[in-house]
Amino acid sequence: MNAFASTYRLQFHAGFTFNDATRLVPYLHALGVSHMYASPYLRARSGSTHGYDVADPNSLNPELGSAEDFSALVAALQHHGMGQLVDVVPNHMGIGDPGNYRWRDVLENGPASMYARFFDINWRGGKIVVPTLGDQYGVVLENGELSVQWSEDDGAFIIAYYEHRFPVAPDSYLLLLEEVRERLEEDPRRGLAAAWEPQDLGRRHEHVQELASIITGVRHLPPRRPLDAAELEERNREKEIIKRRIRRLRTESNGFRDQLDVVLDDINGQRGDTHSFDRLDQLIEEQSYRLAFWRVAAEEINYRRFFDITELAAVRMEDPIVFQDTHRLLLRLIGEGKIQGLRIDHPDGLRDPAGYFRTLQESCAAATGKTDEPFYIVVEKILEVDEELRTDWPVAGTTGYEFLNAVNGLFVARQHERFFETIYFRFLRQGVQRFSDLANSTKKMVMLISLASEVNELALLLKDIANSDRKHRDFTLNSLAFAVREVIASLPIYRTYIDPVTGESSRPDRDAIQTAVADAKRRNPRTDPSIFDFIGQTLLSRDPGHLEFVARFQQTTGPVMAKGTEDTAFYVFNRLISLNEVGGEPDQFGRSITAFHRHNTHRARQWPAALLASSTHDTKRSEDVRARINVLSELPRDWRSALTRWSRLNGRKKSQVNGRVAPDRNEEYLLYQTLLGAWPFGCAMPDPEFVERVVGFMRKALKEAKVHTSWITPNDAYEESVLQFVRTVLDPSESAAFLEDLAPLRERVAFFGIFNSLSQTALKLGSPGVADVYQGQELWDFSLVDPDNRRPVDFEQRERELRSIAAAEDRLALARELVDTREDGRIKLYVTHCLMCMRREQPGLFVGAGYTPLRAGRHACAFARSADGATLVVAAPVQIATLTRGATTVPIAAEVWREDSLVVPAGRYCNVFTGQTLDAERGALPLAEVFSDFPVAALIAG
Repeated sequence: MNAFASTYRLQFHAGFTFNDATRLVPYLHALGVSHMYASPYLRARSGSTHGYDVADPNSLNPELGSAEDFSALVAALQHHGMGQLVDVVPNHMGIGDPGNYRWRDVLENGPASMYARFFDINWRGGKIVVPTLGDQYGVVLENGELSVQWSEDDGAFIIAYYEHRFPVAPDSYLLLLEEVRERLEEDPRRGLAAAWEPQDLGRRHEHVQELASIITGVRHLPPRRPLDAAELEERNREKEIIKRRIRRLRTESNGFRDQLDVVLDDINGQRGDTHSFDRLDQLIEEQSYRLAFWRVAAEEINYRRFFDITELAAVRMEDPIVFQDTHRLLLRLIGEGKIQGLRIDHPDGLRDPAGYFRTLQESCAAATGKTDEPFYIVVEKILEVDEELRTDWPVAGTTGYEFLNAVNGLFVARQHERFFETIYFRFLRQGVQRFSDLANSTKKMVMLISLASEVNELALLLKDIANSDRKHRDFTLNSLAFAVREVIASLPIYRTYIDPVTGESSRPDRDAIQTAVADAKRRNPRTDPSIFDFIGQTLLSRDPGHLEFVARFQQTTGPVMAKGTEDTAFYVFNRLISLNEVGGEPDQFGRSITAFHRHNTHRARQWPAALLASSTHDTKRSEDVRARINVLSELPRDWRSALTRWSRLNGRKKSQVNGRVAPDRNEEYLLYQTLLGAWPFGCAMPDPEFVERVVGFMRKALKEAKVHTSWITPNDAYEESVLQFVRTVLDPSESAAFLEDLAPLRERVAFFGIFNSLSQTALKLGSPGVADVYQGQELWDFSLVDPDNRRPVDFEQRERELRSIAAAEDRLALARELVDTREDGRIKLYVTHCLMCMRREQPGLFVGAGYTPLRAGRHACAFARSADGATLVVAAPVQIATLTRGATTVPIAAEVWREDSLVVPAGRYCNVFTGQTLDAERGALPLAEVFSDFPVAALIAG
């Protein structure tokens, strides 16, 4: 089995199964991939397109294939010397699927469920709030949309609401069974055939006795409250016996079955007769859950969720029993050698991430029998600029968003920041706004709208703490809720990691909290500053009575940051949208080559095996789209004049919606960047597929921005007006002048975008760490945010192109041909293939090797990797449009590079892409020679 050198991310779903992946393994091997990187493939909600809504972590997703299909995939990987990295979701489960028996058991039995400890539920009100209804509960009830039914599939009573099926607590069966018994006792012949015999009555009497016995069993069930182990076992055993006896009675007794159907029909009420629903209402009220209008979730939901998604309930992974139960299959597969690495989704949701990783490493060591080296684990931890991954986490590093932003910044012209800022805000006709100020506002907005229940819970916990201290007891609940929102909004990172058991904090934790408190004070000069100090002191006090608040606070700040920044502010602050990426800082307009080297040097020293990402399933735009949009930073005057012309050409295509112009100027600005970034090669005019892709993106962008419409409060009229504008400006019959004017800048941006893409690909594949390729990105891919980036990938084309490249005998001729035909994407496939194969064959050069920055002038980024006597030099141009003064000149001409040189360790080098030999005995190579035939270079010596 090869060491981790590179990964290739595959998105599994019903349309891409284990068998599909098995057929793809030879291609991945030929490409140079060392490990398949799989999206979650444990049993998820039926029809899931992503797998993050896991319903049962101890079974494979049957929609992806059988256990035999999975084994065949593993065998194919092993045959090719490959392994797999698997995406794992410990923070939450999908609860909207009947296959999640754990959640259904909690709904059925409340605190008396054997699985009550699994979910992070606040039982203070005695019931789980289930916000599923499309209207007020009473309206839905009296419309006849709710009904109690006997489910043959479940073998139990359920509450039905369209496709939803909620279990009925066995101790509330009495309302139904007592009435059936009364009806049978009133007339024992009820339900019998007309020509009945005396012996039938005898059997009927037996059935009535059986029903009476069942009712007695129901009455003696242990109550729905927290139970000890013996009581839990008794309730779980007896309730299932009761269900079995009812099933058998329905099968054996026509009378019982018929009378039960009558009772069910009667209790379900008659529309128009309000009181006819009283008994159904009574039955529903007896459950351990409260069915509620979906809008209730924002303020009243009482179980922790993944962000604000009601159907993803958080799991108490800090409980050893929960950990053991939910990791059984995973650890078995690891022990069998079928999984070589884990990618941990959303660790910031865990109560104690460090504790979880320690337990996971110990469990993996026990499964594999290997205690001399840690199991390969990477974490989806989003680091803010200058934030460090916690060194007490026993992991290999992150999934690579910090690298994505570091390399992306190389292609943004920092010298044009002020110019670009002026262009943007003048187009918007508003004053300059800092992104940090916008993000602070949007974080507070989501805490008031979609995450209000989480903040309310924090305020209640804080009020309890305040009440126990006479110096703070006069802080009101409302003032505490306000202050909590302000401090969270000012937190400069996703979350802190104060130990939830001891209260111990690190220096970064304390700095982040102190910064948040100080910023909250600054932003609220009219508020008594002592309330903010109280929150800071509570978080850092180490008082055992404060630790529940601390833990909840830490689990809340990440979702607030994600929803307020990534999923709101990133769709509002559109100055240069290539900077609006996960873990990015849109206020930071580009990065220097020196800063990039500093980042890579730190990676090589501290996290040499972390992933290197450039596109993922979560990125807002693909790497190739960002590479194009970055070009605008180098052409600000062209961008400014184009905006003026396009706005004038399209002004009359806008419409008025309730006094508002649709789209507004910010949305229009976003659209033009999107068109320049995502326009496919070879399309003079937009085809219908592209139009609908842009329409889909703009619809999502409008809702996420939450300015004129949102997911929670949609404004259909406004949305449709904007989307009609999009369709109109992309319709040649309606907007020929605009499309003709768009073409020159679009083509220039696409030209320079090619070389940006090739450079970031070469830099990624040469940098310290394990390089990841998201599915399909080895050719040009101009995908936008999901679901656009989850469209089917044409792997047949990629296999065909790779075979043709591999068959070429003259490497220099091939390189020149690929430059000439660069728009077909094979040039990117070639760069990826060459460096991925080198990674697999010489992993020591990439994972764990030394990293040396090299001088190469202002417009080339270069570094050397050295290990075991071999040296690899990677060099790539940056900001080519600036270098060529905007001329569309391929950066392989001598006049482009003039006298610039690359300083390298002395020696003779072979260019991996062209096969040419370069002599650097004096420790320098002219860039005109390095890039003489190919726009990026990988030079190997030794």
